[in-house]
Amino acid sequence: MNANRAAVRSLDEYVAQAKAGYRPTVSLDADIGLARTKGQVQTIGINNVTRPGGAGLTVNQTLFNGFRTDNETRRRESDVLGGRESLRDAEMNTLYLAAQSYMSVLSDTANLELRRNNVEVLEEQLRQTRDRFNVGEVTRTDVAQAEARLAGARSEVSGAEATLRASIGNYRRYIGVEPRQLAPGRPLDRFVPPNLDAAINVGLKEHPRILSALHAVDTAEALVKLAEGALYPTAGLQGSVQQRYDNQFPGDNAVSASIVGRLSIPLYEGGQTYSQIRQAKEVVGQRRIEAESTRDEIRSTIVNAWGQLEAAKAQVIASQAQVQANEVALNGVREEARVGQRTTLDVLNAQQELLNARTNLIIAQRNRVIFSYLVVQSVGRLTVRYTALPVAVYSPKEHFDQVKDLWYGVRTPDGR
Repeated sequence: MNANRAAVRSLDEYVAQAKAGYRPTVSLDADIGLARTKGQVQTIGINNVTRPGGAGLTVNQTLFNGFRTDNETRRRESDVLGGRESLRDAEMNTLYLAAQSYMSVLSDTANLELRRNNVEVLEEQLRQTRDRFNVGEVTRTDVAQAEARLAGARSEVSGAEATLRASIGNYRRYIGVEPRQLAPGRPLDRFVPPNLDAAINVGLKEHPRILSALHAVDTAEALVKLAEGALYPTAGLQGSVQQRYDNQFPGDNAVSASIVGRLSIPLYEGGQTYSQIRQAKEVVGQRRIEAESTRDEIRSTIVNAWGQLEAAKAQVIASQAQVQANEVALNGVREEARVGQRTTLDVLNAQQELLNARTNLIIAQRNRVIFSYLVVQSVGRLTVRYTALPVAVYSPKEHFDQVKDLWYGVRTPDGR
């Protein structure tokens, strides 16, 4: 985020550079030398040593340059606006990745606890199966089946631990601290539009990638005007003052001043300027096509995110019902196994079905939250300002206003 903010601040300086075309340029030059003249003029001998030198001040002011300064300023302002939208897009991506990593830690922690609990259940199941084997109620096959399921469950615990460690690494990367006592995740439903059509309308109007593409069109149009400016005449004014010493002979002293107006009218430059204008117009067409392509891409992203959110909602309901049904089924199979109507394998299978259902419920609940964030991001509203997060809101306009009209100074507004 800080890197993207610095990039936008650097774009702000292009506006100040463009506006320099409205202002005069001032230069001061000085020189000093040593000259010796030795010879004879008619019957008079000459042997002079002089130290010619002087100083001068020159001021140049552009009066008209084919509106190139205006168009360059407009172009750079469009770049700045596009950069701000890119910054907003980066902010949304960062917040979405943060939410995703948060929910991954929660769901992976829950999954690990589920796997550990499953190991405890299977250990008890194995103990009971061995006891029944010792009294002749079951066979060695039943014991082997329980042992195999327990070994697989322990392997799954190791895998779940590795997955959780990876999620904690991502959490540290995107949020900046280690996870500690995380609260349950909640969907961002209050910022989700009421229906798909509303989501598409919001996204096409507000998504930063679309707005950035439109600013790129403005930049390209300004470049056309900038290229056309080369066909216009240019006019400028130059004023200078000079003080000279020992210019002709020892001891002379002269002051000169001048004001000169210049007008330059381009007549023909071999066709280069015309080619540049045509080229710039083609770029405008390219940027417009890219903007339309971005609209289609954002529309597709919104539809996809909306479908995933709706599917996640249905999966949560279905998974809850599946868990409840599997709990009832497992209790029934255990009771039937006690009276000999079910085998150990039937009990193990029922336990596995319940485990799978609970795992699916964890995944569905995670997706329910994540996809709500995805919908808000896809419509362009997953920002600090819109979601009213309790953090300081960064305003790129503040730096822009600080530097856009600066005439001098090498320090940045923060003192560097």
